[in-house]
Amino acid sequence: MTLQALKPAKDLNPRNADEARAFVKQVEQLFMPWNVDAIVEGFTDDCVVKFGSLAPFRGKDQLRQFFLARSTRQKDYRLTKEFRALTNELIANHWEGSWQDAETGMRMVGRGVETWLMRDGKIAVWEAAFNVSQADRPGRVADMLK
Repeated sequence: MTLQALKPAKDLNPRNADEARAFVKQVEQLFMPWNVDAIVEGFTDDCVVKFGSLAPFRGKDQLRQFFLARSTRQKDYRLTKEFRALTNELIANHWEGSWQDAETGMRMVGRGVETWLMRDGKIAVWEAAFNVSQADRPGRVADMLK
């Protein structure tokens, strides 16, 4: 019997700007309407999430709870993600969203930047800065400048 080396697994991470841009747009589409199962499937089992001022958390179970809570609260969610950069396994993007808060009925807007550290074509580490305000009022950063 002849032993053969295993073929290396195909690298599933985006390798150029066009592939990364397509990946960002694919993720964007999963939020409208909320497809929580597909969104969570795009993360590694041991993913790490650092989102805004929330305490960091890990794993798909907590990630699913996070997206289910958001999808319940953020009605008519509209999202635009724009690819910014790809460096090795790191994708950066900018996003803007709008929704109606299910509890208060207020129109809300948010924007932020995020980085995704990729592994095997999935997001392993998600870090996001997030700013939110009522659609007709400036956010907290603007309040600091008064």
